[in-house]
Amino acid sequence: MRGYERAEVNAFLLEAADGYEQATRENERLRQEVARLEASLSQYRELEGALKGALMSAQKVSDDMKETASLDAARIIREAEGRAELITQKAQAALEDVQREIDGLRLKRRESEVALESIIAALHNTLEFVREQDQREQHRVVSHRPILNVAQPA
Repeated sequence: MRGYERAEVNAFLLEAADGYEQATRENERLRQEVARLEASLSQYRELEGALKGALMSAQKVSDDMKETASLDAARIIREAEGRAELITQKAQAALEDVQREIDGLRLKRRESEVALESIIAALHNTLEFVREQDQREQHRVVSHRPILNVAQPA
């Protein structure tokens, strides 16, 4: 009566031992799961660090490329402006040469016009002189001709 039943106690102890064993197995499984998750977390942290490094490296390369491209663009623009200035200077010099040639040709034309006018004036004077000479000759020939007496009987 005042005791305990052995079978009930043994059943309780077996049940308690079984529950303890299940809890121990569950605890071990959870420890393995935690270890696996911590390993995965560690891998993800390493991967995150590598990605951050790669991203920073890519950003630096991008910045360097932008700077290089900017410097190259500025250099190309300076070279193009220099070539444009040189071409402009050459064109200006060629224009001045052509203008001098045009001025020279105009001067030669004016000289030719003056020479032609002088020749025309000389020819005109010569023609006038020849006409005057012809008139004098005709006048002298007419005045030196003997006048025939028409009144004399023959």
